[in-house]
Amino acid sequence: MDKRELYDNFENMEEMSRDVQAMLASVKEEMTRIIEKNAELEIENQHLRERLHELEQKKTQEISNEEAGLSKSRKNLEKLYEEGFHVCNVDNMYGSRRINDEPCVFCQDVIYGERH
Repeated sequence: MDKRELYDNFENMEEMSRDVQAMLASVKEEMTRIIEKNAELEIENQHLRERLHELEQKKTQEISNEEAGLSKSRKNLEKLYEEGFHVCNVDNMYGSRRINDEPCVFCQDVIYGERH
């Protein structure tokens, strides 16, 4: 090989090196963009998980409050039953009657959960 061929080969190698460096820079930019997007998605995902947890806690609290309210209502009905007060008249819309001053069938059913 003479000097000219060596010089041409060297120029070709420099050009190929610049092309490789440009491709590596492009790959690096794309990888940086992907990493940044992944970090954004992870943060958003964390916020969504936190919000879901908050909603689950709120729903659990609401259910607990409803159960407490129902329990209180049932206790109040049982108290009325025990104290001899009657919610229904002798003849009510369900056709039940009190006999010997006992609560009507409807009231008993409500207290003991047989009617919904």
